[in-house]
Amino acid sequence: MDYTSTTLLLAVLLFASAVADDISHDSLCKSMVETKGYICEEHKVTTKDGYILGMQRIPVGRTSKMANRPPVLLQHGILMDAATWLFNSPNKSLAFILADNGFDVWMGNNRGTISSRGHTSLSANDPAYWDWTWEQLVSDDLPAMYDYIHNQTRQKLYYVGHSLGTLLALASFSQEKLVNMTKSAALLCPIAYTGQVTSMFPRAIANTFLADVRKIMKLSCPNCCIKPSTYDVFLDHAPQSTSTKNMIHLSQMLRAGNIAKYDYGDESENMKHYGQSTPPLYNLTRIPKDIPLFIGYGGADSLSDVKDVNRLLDNLKDHQKDKLVLQYRDDYAHFDFVMAENAKSVVYDPLLAFLRTRA
Repeated sequence: MDYTSTTLLLAVLLFASAVADDISHDSLCKSMVETKGYICEEHKVTTKDGYILGMQRIPVGRTSKMANRPPVLLQHGILMDAATWLFNSPNKSLAFILADNGFDVWMGNNRGTISSRGHTSLSANDPAYWDWTWEQLVSDDLPAMYDYIHNQTRQKLYYVGHSLGTLLALASFSQEKLVNMTKSAALLCPIAYTGQVTSMFPRAIANTFLADVRKIMKLSCPNCCIKPSTYDVFLDHAPQSTSTKNMIHLSQMLRAGNIAKYDYGDESENMKHYGQSTPPLYNLTRIPKDIPLFIGYGGADSLSDVKDVNRLLDNLKDHQKDKLVLQYRDDYAHFDFVMAENAKSVVYDPLLAFLRTRA
């Protein structure tokens, strides 16, 4: 990606994040789960740095009421929230499908989203509230959610992430964090290396959130199988807020094509934070080779490009063969994995089979 495209991307995403507060947002339990006939619980989790995160739990399915169900955490992508897993009807949305298939479903919401706007001492109007990047989601948010779910259920977790939610898992596992609490992880549209993201990406993001989502997603991120009515639900919940610093960090990844800690843009500042003049890289070859992984990716995805996914897979070339499952769909783009009409048969059924074999 060239410098102009990266700069445009940053400007667009900052604007999208700034207007996110205009979204009308009842509680997800009330607006998107209970209306479908499911029991839903709202939970609050406090991170070690004071952010108060909202989580939604679907403890049982509509028919199955069995106890001691295995917990699964669903983690959304950038500028989204837990609504990601609820866009379609119950037989086509992953959260409902998992609940109806015997899982205790937990849905996380990153700091800054409507459900996770609280803090023990800061207001969302304070600049200090927004002083974070996805690294704090790795170091603080995700561990807090894991610990809370584990304390509630006394079981290890299954993890499913989409887009940015996959980066949080990969970065955590590469530091051997949360591994001992994870039974297996499913990564849909993995975001790790981004060197192949094309210059259409900024325009795709701009138009997706700020203009006609149907037209642009067909042009630049041609999701193959999404109903027009699903886009309307999508726009009721997106974009969600994130921090300027997080957008800068992501743009650094896009420009450099690697996964590194935040670059303060000054050697002395980097030295102060890291003890070296450049930000340390995340080494994905350090991901434990025996953690079960399911990776779903698509040939039409302009955000999680196949060449970038292949670079990730090269990092996993020594992974135990029976612990790595790949699900590739040539006509699938980024949002098909969470919104497509046929995602149940194409993605979720294989994902369920993967989770069940790791029980």
